[in-house]
Amino acid sequence: MTTGASASGPTGLRPAAKIDPTPEVELDFPREWIEFVDPANDEHLIAADLTWLLSRWTCVFGTPACQGIIDGRENDGCCSHGAFLSDEEDGKKLHRAVKMLTPEDWQLMGEATDDQGRVRKKLYLEEDDLDDEPALRTRRFDGACIFLNRPGFSEGIGCALHTMALRKGLEPLTVKPEVCWQLPIRRTQEWVERPDGVEILRTAIGEYDRRGWGPGGLDLNWYCTGSPDAHVGTRPVWEAYAPELIELIGKPAYDELAHHCRRRQGLGIVAVHPATAIAQEKAADARAAGENGRATSAKPAQKSRPAKR
Repeated sequence: MTTGASASGPTGLRPAAKIDPTPEVELDFPREWIEFVDPANDEHLIAADLTWLLSRWTCVFGTPACQGIIDGRENDGCCSHGAFLSDEEDGKKLHRAVKMLTPEDWQLMGEATDDQGRVRKKLYLEEDDLDDEPALRTRRFDGACIFLNRPGFSEGIGCALHTMALRKGLEPLTVKPEVCWQLPIRRTQEWVERPDGVEILRTAIGEYDRRGWGPGGLDLNWYCTGSPDAHVGTRPVWEAYAPELIELIGKPAYDELAHHCRRRQGLGIVAVHPATAIAQEKAADARAAGENGRATSAKPAQKSRPAKR
């Protein structure tokens, strides 16, 4: 079963006209966090940002809400820069996934195919530097990731790997580079020493906001996690992104996280994500305006009185 929540999924044959974006919220605002010990490992502490996980963010790629991270390339979404591979295993997973792609999944397959008709790594990957270290990233073709299907493709715009996963009934995270399927969840890990001298692994799960992109994040044309236009999901992040969170922290820890999220949801979260709050206010205003409009149209027309002679 697939979530349908991962970024850059197929959305139709042509991109929708864009809306005027609602201003993004500030990067700093009150957040609620919870810490708990991983039920499967008492030396593993999970810290989770409930403000983010209980938000109603959802991927809006291919909709009027998505403005793209680069000005003038709104149809790219967040795929303009390509994806850095995190390690050798990430590369092997991508190579296995590429072998499953067909021309119906991948618009630009021909750009990664050699003269003998074979799809080659050197044609869909390129060398670059990440944090001053050599790294591989998916090749950029015509201004965006080579795996990004563009407007006009018969199967619709979006990530070719994502399209293939949905066609095969796979979770998109099983075929996409780590950075792609993790966004906009941010996982950081560090070993910390407790007062008793015992070292434990602390994993923090939170929002991958503009700062997560490094110094250049503040210069992005638009970014979804702080945009009220993207906080319109029918389910909270912890629920919609269950497969991704399970992959990041394990099933026992996710089950514990889900328990705390349900309980906090029932009690009412104090530090609501401001982008979710704005989106909900806009939705409430729209409903009220619609109800007022229906009420006005439902009123019987007043009969005009005959003029006195």
